[in-house]
Amino acid sequence: MTNPAEEFSAQTPAATAQPAPTPPPALPPALAPAINDPRRKKPFLASVLSLMPGLGQVYVGYYKRGFINAITVALLITFITLQIIPLIPLAGIFLAFFWLYNIVDAGRRASLYNQALAGGTEIELPDDFKTPSFGGSIAGGAILIVIGLVVLSHTAFGASLEWLESWWPLAVIGFGGYLVFKAMQEKSGGDTESFD
Repeated sequence: MTNPAEEFSAQTPAATAQPAPTPPPALPPALAPAINDPRRKKPFLASVLSLMPGLGQVYVGYYKRGFINAITVALLITFITLQIIPLIPLAGIFLAFFWLYNIVDAGRRASLYNQALAGGTEIELPDDFKTPSFGGSIAGGAILIVIGLVVLSHTAFGASLEWLESWWPLAVIGFGGYLVFKAMQEKSGGDTESFD
């Protein structure tokens, strides 16, 4: 007499060994932790936020650049509306260009920021959770003082700004001289001031 268990095993076909499913390809070690990194930024959101100039850069963490962009746009709008400078069309074109540049720059910085978190690029990441620092700048402070005094003389004391039509190129010459001075200082190995 045969054992029923043996009969059953003889009647059922032997199970063929199925190959184990292949796991999904592993991420490179440097990229794996960066995918879930809470510090990652969304480039599209950074670009949308930059419709308000500088806000996208602040979102990514580049506070200084964001504030510089906001101040630049505000000054250009002020110059155009008060007609302080005679080259209104040039200022308008530059304003439109700078506004669009600001949007593109925010998205690009967010992408580069994410790549740097993943170890892909060599860019300097902004310091996390730091408030903007207004470090000293002799040139920047002097320019703001002069602009403030000129505008104050016009708004508070009614001084005419017609002389700006003839003398505004001095500002361009002064800025060019400053850039030449900084370039010579860099070549000689002096300390430099960063605008980024």
